[in-house]
Amino acid sequence: HVQLVESGGGSVQAGGSLRLSCAVSGHSYSTYCMAWFRQVPGKQRVGVAGIDSDGSTSYAGSVMGRFTISKDNVDNTLYLEMNNLKPEDTAMYYCAALKGGNFYCGSLVGRPENEYWGQGTQVTVS
Repeated sequence: HVQLVESGGGSVQAGGSLRLSCAVSGHSYSTYCMAWFRQVPGKQRVGVAGIDSDGSTSYAGSVMGRFTISKDNVDNTLYLEMNNLKPEDTAMYYCAALKGGNFYCGSLVGRPENEYWGQGTQVTVS
């Protein structure tokens, strides 16, 4: 089992920055793709950024160059640094640990065999 707890969301003006954190616990999560997804009401959850077990990263085109995903294996925390925020970045952000199935960390699409999700943290950009 993997447990995920997000924090760091909030309200910010356009052009501002936020850093999301996700505290990770549970055995063998190091073999998972760790990722951030976001969802707005009435729409599907979409991948924002991912970091694979080998450290390789991937980003949605809409956040490339503005968001940075990283993980700290010492304090077991996943981060999402978000800069130059835009109103369209407003969403509930979820931390996820995903593995197996036809899920591909490089594109953040597919159906994983194993998946764990946090409860979400709201980001509002005005």
